[in-house]
Amino acid sequence: MSNTNTRETAIASLLRKLMERRKRLPYHLAKAMGVSHPTVSRWLSGEDVPSTASCRKLAAYSGVPVEEILVLAGHLPEIKQSPTSEWPEFREYAHLKYPNELDEDIIIMIEDFIERRREKNLGNKQASVGYSAAVPPERR
Repeated sequence: MSNTNTRETAIASLLRKLMERRKRLPYHLAKAMGVSHPTVSRWLSGEDVPSTASCRKLAAYSGVPVEEILVLAGHLPEIKQSPTSEWPEFREYAHLKYPNELDEDIIIMIEDFIERRREKNLGNKQASVGYSAAVPPERR
């Protein structure tokens, strides 16, 4: 297996985990990121990797640092980092912090709220990029 295939598998694995965690289909991911469904299918099959622009959108959508996404897609070399404490997924955190107070329905509702907020923020960033490119600096 070549190095490129390993990276493609890594990005596909990340996408699958993200869709599974959020209970989304490739169509939903494509719509949220502003790409076509066939594009996401190529990413999942390892035929292609997200562009750097799509990696930025994926980072905003997923909450994964953009540098990590760029490494998984093969746009940046892998950099060995010293171990850092990672934030747990919300579901894990909620079960640890509030074992008796939060039931599954509330956790799902909060996860959905977080996802909607990320999608909204992603949309706002895309809109501001379009605005800043279209308007000269002296008119902003």
